[in-house]
Amino acid sequence: MTHQIEAEAPAAQRNAMAPLIAAHEVRKSYQVDRGQVEILHGVSLSVHEQEMVAVMGPSGSGKSTLLYCLAGLEAPTQGTIALAGMPLDRLSRADLAKMRRSQVGFVFQSYNLIPTLTATENVALPYTLDKVVPPRELVASTMATVGLTERADARPPSMSGGEQQRVALARVLAQRPEVIFADEPTGALDTRTGELVLAELVRIAHTPGRCVLVVTHDPKVAASCDRILFMRDGLLVRELRESSVETVASTLAGLSSQEA
Repeated sequence: MTHQIEAEAPAAQRNAMAPLIAAHEVRKSYQVDRGQVEILHGVSLSVHEQEMVAVMGPSGSGKSTLLYCLAGLEAPTQGTIALAGMPLDRLSRADLAKMRRSQVGFVFQSYNLIPTLTATENVALPYTLDKVVPPRELVASTMATVGLTERADARPPSMSGGEQQRVALARVLAQRPEVIFADEPTGALDTRTGELVLAELVRIAHTPGRCVLVVTHDPKVAASCDRILFMRDGLLVRELRESSVETVASTLAGLSSQEA
């Protein structure tokens, strides 16, 4: 029998301030033919300032659905979600879009770059959409941080997958959001580029006023996080703290074998 856990930060952190990500009893259902199929069965979690949390689980366990709900890209069927202290159900679509351009950043495996814009223009895009003049020095320094100074004028179709992922990361660095969501951020990268992206996410997560939640299948990525939350069948079923790659891998393998 599966027992759900409610994943939270240590008491000392919880007492210090409200979490930057807070979800309570989140459920998500989709219409299939004439019926409803529930993917998330009441998930509760919190992620606090200067914390990096990984969500892992077998394919089909609900990780991506949870991520999209937490990020405000999908509305939960039931339950509440708050980002940076703001309940998402109180925001209009316009307010949600504004929050995603300022307080919330995304590093997704699909990159989500505009192919007709240069790398620099893609990095500056959140400012452009917010009708703010992009800070040139900040944009240039973030491009340098991810090693793309010489590719500043290149457009995504001419860039490798690793370069495009670094542009997506630079966009988040330049945006300076409070909350970052990352979906398999190293999944399509070579080892060196993957390590660079992971190191930057860890650095950002441990910066005051920020946090990172990452969905991943990679035990190395998860082992770099402060906590790892494991999902199965739409529930959070286990939590590890500061674990080794081997422990993370064996725990995930155990959950996968239970699914079989």
